[in-house]
Amino acid sequence: MTAKSLQFVLFINGILLCILATVMLIPAAVDGFLGDSDWHVFTLSSATTFAAGVSLVLAYRGDPPPSGSRSGYLLTAVSWVLTALFGSLPLMFSSLNLSFTDAFFETMSGLTTTGSTVLSGLDSMAPGLLLWRSLLQWIGGVGIVVMAIVLLPALRVGGMELFRTESSDISEKTVPQAYRLAGVTALVYLGLSVACAISMMAAGMGPFDAINHAMTTLATGGYSTKDSSVGFFDSVPIEVVTEVFMVSGALPLIFYARIILLGRRAFQNEWQVGGFLKILAVTIGLAAVWNITQGMPVGQAIRQAAFNVTSILTDTGYATTDFGTWGSFAIGLFFVLYFIGGCAGSTAGAIKVFRWQILFASARRQIRLMSSPHRVLVVRYAGRPVGPDMMESVRNFFFLYLLTFMALAAGVMTTGVDFLSSTTAIAQAMANAGPGLGPLVGPATTFAALPAVAKWLIAVGMLLGRLELATVYVLFAGCYWRR
Repeated sequence: MTAKSLQFVLFINGILLCILATVMLIPAAVDGFLGDSDWHVFTLSSATTFAAGVSLVLAYRGDPPPSGSRSGYLLTAVSWVLTALFGSLPLMFSSLNLSFTDAFFETMSGLTTTGSTVLSGLDSMAPGLLLWRSLLQWIGGVGIVVMAIVLLPALRVGGMELFRTESSDISEKTVPQAYRLAGVTALVYLGLSVACAISMMAAGMGPFDAINHAMTTLATGGYSTKDSSVGFFDSVPIEVVTEVFMVSGALPLIFYARIILLGRRAFQNEWQVGGFLKILAVTIGLAAVWNITQGMPVGQAIRQAAFNVTSILTDTGYATTDFGTWGSFAIGLFFVLYFIGGCAGSTAGAIKVFRWQILFASARRQIRLMSSPHRVLVVRYAGRPVGPDMMESVRNFFFLYLLTFMALAAGVMTTGVDFLSSTTAIAQAMANAGPGLGPLVGPATTFAALPAVAKWLIAVGMLLGRLELATVYVLFAGCYWRR
């Protein structure tokens, strides 16, 4: 890693801070228009962030260094941390008067589209603050998708190189450059967000609530403008619309561009989408049947299972009820869902469906070889062979994911938090899923009561889960910093 590369990473982060500062002016304008005193907090935070960004931009001199994975790893990690630090300024100095720990936790949760919150009293909170939380998740969702389809495949992180040719059949003529591919995906993201907001208003949600929920739904983030989340509205049409767009956010966004450009051919060899939808249908059915056996009316059981299972599997984090009270089987089912997640190239987090599919295919191959050791069997995914290097990458990702989960959960337990709250807090953080399942972090509570150390460990889990682990861990390797 050369000094030139470090300077260039800071230069790019300076540009990102300038963009963040501009976005801060949106809630400032809303609060100013409505006469809320927090408008000056957003304005001052914007000026501070912009000044820091411009300083980083002006401090850089010369041509960009040659692109490489080393700069990519550092840029990915630093950009998320630096954006979270400056993004926490409005929350820390606003009327909420949050501590630095709580403000950083809330901002990191927003940017990583986790949805865990330390805030209550959302129903009466200043509109600018509510909008800022939603904007954090929305811009975080954009960054996540661009990272997933452009950066991670190039860096060969956790088997993501499998999707290096995901858009090859449309990129040759339509989007020949990586930045154009990212632009197409961002336009799809914007279009789905607008469609979601319009649909929510048509379903009966007010304009302000609809705009906020649309941003956090497509980002699969789960921040709401109400303490009781989507359950506040108690509306079947609103729940159905939310379910549709939660699923939309958990599917690969490039898949929509493929549909537009290729029509029915886009579904050829699309294993992720089919696998995800099958898992969703089965788990909704299991949760509904369980609730019925526990005495819940059939209609209510299906309605609650459909919404809350969709919310957790897509890693959105909305809730219409306290599903932590559904009993032992339901708690176990939701815990498993934390580790599955959505599709690669979507805003959803967790391990992701394609890795589970590859691991199952590998296990199936191994079992078949045990009975016929001389057969030549090749693991294939979406019609393409999965080589030994890619298989090893996926297995290493699983190992790092489980090891990180156990270490962080144990760390939270050392602060005095109970076992269920600790394990599910870390599981949801790494999955970027929102609520946990314990008495301190369940769907009906916030994370405010947790010790400060526990909050920092959970925030670390959010970042590691969102950045696919290896992207951060490589920075701690001594060889990374050698020239």
